[in-house]
Amino acid sequence: MDTAVLSALAEPNRLNIVELLREGPLTVGRITDRLELRQPQVSQHLRVLLDAGIVDMQAAANRRIYRLRLEPFKELDDWLDSYRQMWNERYDRLDAHLQDLMQQNNEHEDKG
Repeated sequence: MDTAVLSALAEPNRLNIVELLREGPLTVGRITDRLELRQPQVSQHLRVLLDAGIVDMQAAANRRIYRLRLEPFKELDDWLDSYRQMWNERYDRLDAHLQDLMQQNNEHEDKG
């Protein structure tokens, strides 16, 4: 897992930009308007997202259009999936243990 992606997403304004871009590509001006931030702030955050590989930028005349890249989110999902698998295995073991305890309790009650 690339820690640059996690670091970039840890900042609330950058996460808000990513959330906006989930709806589709946007210009810097549109992001600025939607988040009510100053253009230099948005440009700085977009630079971090671009450097982390989270967004792509396409120049169209004097506008810059940003869109999300899928690859970093796929990598993040794969990384999280290893934790999901670990927790599912632990929950399965806990469930088996609780089932054993219930069965032992029922057997004890049947004898008593």
